[in-house]
Amino acid sequence: MVAFVAFPMAGSLYLSFTNYNLLQAPKWVGVANYVRLFQDPRYLKALGVTVTYVGVSVPLQLAFALLLAMALNRGLRGLVFYRGAFYLPSLIGASVAIAVLWRNIFGSGGIVNAALGFFGLETKSWVSDPSTALGTLILLNVWTFGAPMIIFLAGLRQIAPAYYEAASVDGAGPLRRFLHITFPLLTPIIFFNLSLQVITSFKAFTQAFVISGGSGGPVDSTLIYSVYLYSEGFVHFRMGYASAMAWVLIAIIGTLTAVNFLLSKYWVHYEE
Repeated sequence: MVAFVAFPMAGSLYLSFTNYNLLQAPKWVGVANYVRLFQDPRYLKALGVTVTYVGVSVPLQLAFALLLAMALNRGLRGLVFYRGAFYLPSLIGASVAIAVLWRNIFGSGGIVNAALGFFGLETKSWVSDPSTALGTLILLNVWTFGAPMIIFLAGLRQIAPAYYEAASVDGAGPLRRFLHITFPLLTPIIFFNLSLQVITSFKAFTQAFVISGGSGGPVDSTLIYSVYLYSEGFVHFRMGYASAMAWVLIAIIGTLTAVNFLLSKYWVHYEE
């Protein structure tokens, strides 16, 4: 922990207050890197793209995972197979191979355009159009719903069937049973999944890097935070500046996690 976590983190924190390019000794510049961040239009663009990416993909991913978990919880035959098959995207979704495959699927000659062309609809390169490129990344993140789905399924298995039976006797329909039984009792699981997926999505790198060719294009429409951080640190060798970006990202993730934790405590207290 000290050698591989604490010491590198302390080193990057020091470098964030320096001007360092790997070739020369770090030069202390104080908070200049942090001030420069919020005067850098491309950094602000990357921050906005990332917030959009997280804010859209995470709720969609969790909603889809919960709906599928509820479907699997109905006692389908072959549950073990379905559970494993639906979990698989979470294991391979962040790989380079899947990112390359995704780029080909949504490219000008991909399967999506082939299907649209069959119905006589307009086709284009979805990953090369600034208006749709980020949407393909969001769709890829939603596709990796397996891990939260398994956690939701485990939570659903802990809800006693007696609650649903009593609600049915009282005349409650499926929607009311979900709103008044399933959702409240799953609240800790929902907040847990939300924390994990927000952290994971803010750290997203491989998909955006591969699909955009490492540039964050077209027109910076897929310039995810980690891609810009990598570009500054390992392409332009502005290590001090990249370290400052990394620590701002840690602060953002830490703040969102703390807010999520406080909201979960308030919600559980409110339900009680």
